[in-house]
Amino acid sequence: MDFITRIKDAMDSWTGDYLGLYVPDITLIDVIEVIILAFFFYRLLAWCKNTRAWTLLKGVLIIVVFFVIAAILQMSTILWLGEKLLSVALIAVVIVFQPELRKALDGLGSRSLSSLFRNIGIAKSGDKRFTDKTLNDMVKAAYEMGAVKTGALIVIENKVKLNEYERTGIRLDSVLSSQLLINIFEKNTPLHDGAVVVEGDRIVAATCYLPISDSRNVSKDLGTRHRAALGVSEATDATTIIVSEETGKVSVTHEGKLIHDISKEDLIKILKDIQLPEEVDEEKTGKAFFKRRVSHEK
Repeated sequence: MDFITRIKDAMDSWTGDYLGLYVPDITLIDVIEVIILAFFFYRLLAWCKNTRAWTLLKGVLIIVVFFVIAAILQMSTILWLGEKLLSVALIAVVIVFQPELRKALDGLGSRSLSSLFRNIGIAKSGDKRFTDKTLNDMVKAAYEMGAVKTGALIVIENKVKLNEYERTGIRLDSVLSSQLLINIFEKNTPLHDGAVVVEGDRIVAATCYLPISDSRNVSKDLGTRHRAALGVSEATDATTIIVSEETGKVSVTHEGKLIHDISKEDLIKILKDIQLPEEVDEEKTGKAFFKRRVSHEK
């Protein structure tokens, strides 16, 4: 201990005399406190990223950057307004984030202590969201159900977690296969009504309820199933495959856009584009493909 003390005294003397810096005393409690704060800050960012709160948070950050620029440029009127609106803005943020905060606290209270410290690892860059077999099984099931006019709604999770929609359905957590999908959506079966949520290579839930889109750009010929698929694509980054019960045609939604009556080859291209989680050039993603299809349809 005397040796460590001498080293610390020497470092304090060197930083103080030569650098003009004084290192405060760091105890074991300080180290533990930093680790705890870092852990909870990481969990907060992970929670924001996996919910719609991430989109709202980016909007708040844009406003903050705007006021920082106003402070640098000494825009006194804008700064005065920002100061007066700060207390109201804090209340507004709580109101806007209320659904996400309530779900986060509900999830925190319903978990065991051990589960709070699990799943901290980050997925490896380059890992596929689902295997080629899962991709082919989803496409096969969609067009086989379309051939016999069996309605279906398959929601594929991307970056944003779909826990709030999973909770509205029945938990399955089953390995995805074309036979299982077809059996779930078979008419007059207990699980055929609603949507299934696919996470990776597994069907995590069935009979899930989705938000209905109020977009006026949707054709009157399309029913509730298509509006529900469009609604979840507007609220999250999920990709949804729809099979029409009336016509048997297969459609897909992504990023608030709907492509009706899509071919099997084009559906495979879209699923391959979202299969890799890392960011790639726009021409290699579904964005460019959707833009081309939308402009073509117009």
